[in-house]
Amino acid sequence: MRPADRRNRSGQGGRSGQGGRSRLRSLWERCWEGLRPLDPNRSVKAALGALVIATVAITTLLTIIALHSSIELRVIALLAVIASLLVTQFVAHGLAAPLDEMTDAARSMARGDYTRRVRVERRDELGELADTFNRMAADLEAADRHRKELVANVSHELRTPIAALRAVLENVVDGVSDADPVTMDTALKQTERLGSLVEHLLDLSRLDNGVVPLRTRRFTVWPYLSGVLKEANMTKGEGRSRTDVHLHLDVQPPELAAYADTERLHQVVANLIDNAVKHSPPYGRVTVRARSGQAPTSLRLEVLDEGPGIPEADRERVFERFGRSAAAKSGDGGTGLGLAIARWAVDLHGGRIRVAESPRGCRILVTLPGSTSDPEAT
Repeated sequence: MRPADRRNRSGQGGRSGQGGRSRLRSLWERCWEGLRPLDPNRSVKAALGALVIATVAITTLLTIIALHSSIELRVIALLAVIASLLVTQFVAHGLAAPLDEMTDAARSMARGDYTRRVRVERRDELGELADTFNRMAADLEAADRHRKELVANVSHELRTPIAALRAVLENVVDGVSDADPVTMDTALKQTERLGSLVEHLLDLSRLDNGVVPLRTRRFTVWPYLSGVLKEANMTKGEGRSRTDVHLHLDVQPPELAAYADTERLHQVVANLIDNAVKHSPPYGRVTVRARSGQAPTSLRLEVLDEGPGIPEADRERVFERFGRSAAAKSGDGGTGLGLAIARWAVDLHGGRIRVAESPRGCRILVTLPGSTSDPEAT
């Protein structure tokens, strides 16, 4: 055999030996990692108590053996120390393994990987800690996902009106089109859409920061809602595309009074009307209905339209930020924030908002709890 061949075979044999030792080491580490003897325990204190009892029992047993045999006491003492160290290592590994796993997961999360989870196989305090850690990781993953979706959706919503406004102004500057009322009206619509989006984003910012106080008072419902609908009609006439939809107000009894923050309630009603108008058919009808709730000064509001309605699978998603129903048109001019703001304002009151069953169109139901106090109506 040539020397080169012998060297090659020797190198291959060395690598093979190293690979075998590496596999054995990896197998041993996996077995040791999988050995978690304290998982069935319900308390870390019980595990530590068991460690102390086991150590004392081993020492006592070896001492008894030494007293009834010819084995030297120093040998027994050495064996007792070794046995105690083995038991301690065994228990320490059971305590440290989940902490090491959580440490690795936390490092992964620090690098931006929020998908990592830890095993929850214990029933003691460490098991509760692992379960809490997993819930925290899930919350962080959801928050990161929502942040990315918010950035993407805001970028999309801003890009569309800005591009349209830029095109209109460039045509005017270049002399392609004149600055006539139609052109200026188109530019105004895009500016209004930008303003609406910015206003909604500011509301959501206040929501996240928790800086919106609730100033509740008693008020008469009919004149209040009549003013909101009058404002909505004026907004429709200021360049909005849906001037054909009829708004109808139904309050029973006419002297109905309620208790709420009128500014926040205005956001609820205005956003629900705006949403209903956008999804109404040509020359459709939007009805705002108000009734008394079960408690004094409580309020039950309904906004009904004649549009395509909201599928049952989307009835929760439409109240999320930028959430849209599958039946909604992508070019309806909405920001996808109105219903999210409406839910936030209702939640501030401790009320409830939901999509209710309706034989035709969409029916959104709002219930406000009112107040036990009964000051004079304003």
